[in-house]
Amino acid sequence: MLPVSLIAAKRDGRALSRQEIAFFVQGVTSGEIPDYQVSAMAMAIYLQGMTTEETAALTAEMLASGACLKWPDDGIPRVDKHSTGGIGDKTSLILAPVLAECGLQVPMISGRGLGPTGGTLDKLESIPGFRTNLSRAEIQSAVQTVGCVITGASAELAPADRRLYGIRDVTATVPSIPLITASIMSKKLAESLTSLVLDVKFGSGAFMKSQAQATQLARSLVQVGRQMGLPTVALLTDMNQPLGRMCGNALEVRETLDVLSGQGPADVRHLSIELCSELLLLAGTDRTTEAARSRCERILDSGAARERFSRMVAAQGGSTAFSLKAAPVTELCAADAGFIRSIQTEELGLAIVELGGGRRQLTDHIDHTVGLELLIKVGDQVERNQPLVRIYSSTPERISAAVQRSIEIAESATPLPMIADRIC
Repeated sequence: MLPVSLIAAKRDGRALSRQEIAFFVQGVTSGEIPDYQVSAMAMAIYLQGMTTEETAALTAEMLASGACLKWPDDGIPRVDKHSTGGIGDKTSLILAPVLAECGLQVPMISGRGLGPTGGTLDKLESIPGFRTNLSRAEIQSAVQTVGCVITGASAELAPADRRLYGIRDVTATVPSIPLITASIMSKKLAESLTSLVLDVKFGSGAFMKSQAQATQLARSLVQVGRQMGLPTVALLTDMNQPLGRMCGNALEVRETLDVLSGQGPADVRHLSIELCSELLLLAGTDRTTEAARSRCERILDSGAARERFSRMVAAQGGSTAFSLKAAPVTELCAADAGFIRSIQTEELGLAIVELGGGRRQLTDHIDHTVGLELLIKVGDQVERNQPLVRIYSSTPERISAAVQRSIEIAESATPLPMIADRIC
């Protein structure tokens, strides 16, 4: 049981000591603190916030609740990237093989989609046979053999987060920045990394709707990373329109393969190269941004990254034939001429969920074949009856009106910059 006085102290705004935070996390992990008291503490933290020191202590104790990945003392940098999630965000699938081809090792622990944003593991599971439930030993072996792995967190890594997140999800305390920070960073620190890059998104298709909120979260993540001895940089990226053209599990893997072959949408390639470059600079393998970018461009254009991706897929049991199925396609066209002023990106994500391509709750089954292909970007000029979106589904009528409403056509519009800021 958690002393009521401890919950009251946090509710009243007093900073908790490291010992008090340790007692709380240990009780969460062991189950000795009942759900209603964990809920009360989560709500107190949500309402009162935490100092950087408290957040770092919470992160450290959640990390200590489980095991960490172990690596030989061979001087090879181990790096990773975390995204706060967005529509069409498939950069994790690109970064892992590119960085491995650069000589780094990437033990990427990823998650599943819930709500409008897709999950990296769901995308990879559209590849027949691909395993996302590797054990700690399998993760370590695959990383040292192939150079990269993308899998879910094993039960041994930060187990306190698993229970705490489940309680946050049903108590409306998920948006707490200290709790988000501790959740993300405890799992990343459990990977025993040498550096980390964060893609913190904002806008209509992101968890953080405003750039100010995203900045606050990015600063919290970077500060805790640095305080825990993990060099960390964050990019703030705009999610007021989907990233790339393809949105949906198998469709996004197809687009990933295009980018890994030196093709694909310019925005996906650009953001992937920028995130890779940040890690190459943090790891010390490149001295300038220009050199890091050039190396990533060469690796993508040569096809070496696609070959590395195939090796990773094979190591995780997947078929490298990449015979990815897609549902039948229907086009939606512009009702008027003009310019694309805005895209309600979250509505597009919810439309994919309606088709079965995402989850309302974690137990929902995923249809990997459905999704959307965006043929326009904010700022583009369009003509009447010009195709705007392709719907991949056998029942497109379920979402066609909602998708049409999510795209605003006006007399003028301004393109959106992708990267708004860099937090270091």
